[in-house]
Amino acid sequence: MPATMRQYLEDSPDPSLVSPDAWEHAQWGMDRAGDKEIQFALHANYGSNVERYDEWHAYFRQFQPPALIVWGKGDFVFTLAGAEAYRRDLKHVELHMLNAGHFALETNASDIAGFIRGFPALRE
Repeated sequence: MPATMRQYLEDSPDPSLVSPDAWEHAQWGMDRAGDKEIQFALHANYGSNVERYDEWHAYFRQFQPPALIVWGKGDFVFTLAGAEAYRRDLKHVELHMLNAGHFALETNASDIAGFIRGFPALRE
């Protein structure tokens, strides 16, 4: 299975809910001239994100922004531990672990919309 398709379908609770247009459009964009170099530069620089985690969590501890986190349990890119890490430093966090993969919005849009609508910080 091509990598782009895999990101959309792997660990999806019902792959039939994912429109092939989703990964085909994403792949089309990545196949454009010059995009492979851009993607490589982004991925090669990802380590700088990891280096800043302590800085970001210090911000969370100091300012306590309310956070709504919706995560696919089957996401092979971002781990469950990554989702749980927000709870360590935030007092006002709402975390939802969905039976979904990396692109949870493709299969769980209705649930996610409900979480957004019900998030207290958005109603204030």
